[in-house]
Amino acid sequence: MTRTSSLIWLTLVLILLLPTTAGRFLLDLAGGLMLAFFTLPLIIAGIGWVGWRVFQSKLVTCEVCGATSMNTSPACPICGSSQLNAKNSNSSTGKSNNYAPASNATIDIKATDIESEN
Repeated sequence: MTRTSSLIWLTLVLILLLPTTAGRFLLDLAGGLMLAFFTLPLIIAGIGWVGWRVFQSKLVTCEVCGATSMNTSPACPICGSSQLNAKNSNSSTGKSNNYAPASNATIDIKATDIESEN
């Protein structure tokens, strides 16, 4: 049994060391597999990074409330302000928009105990 396994190892070593077609093929195959093994994670990371950058480029930030969304309509889904008008008025004329900041629109709620009222 040991004789057969040592004969197989000796044959593999001779095929790899001798400059034969089979030896070159096996070395090229091993080199290609190692190259694919080490570069595949880099390629996947690069594709993920490009995908993330494309996703970020499609995000729109409302200049009134600061919410970020992928909304393609001209109105903000949170505060309802017109994002196109806010961008155009701030960039071209330098005027501020007609919307109040979100902190002025909040409602103060005071907690009361229900049992104390009865």
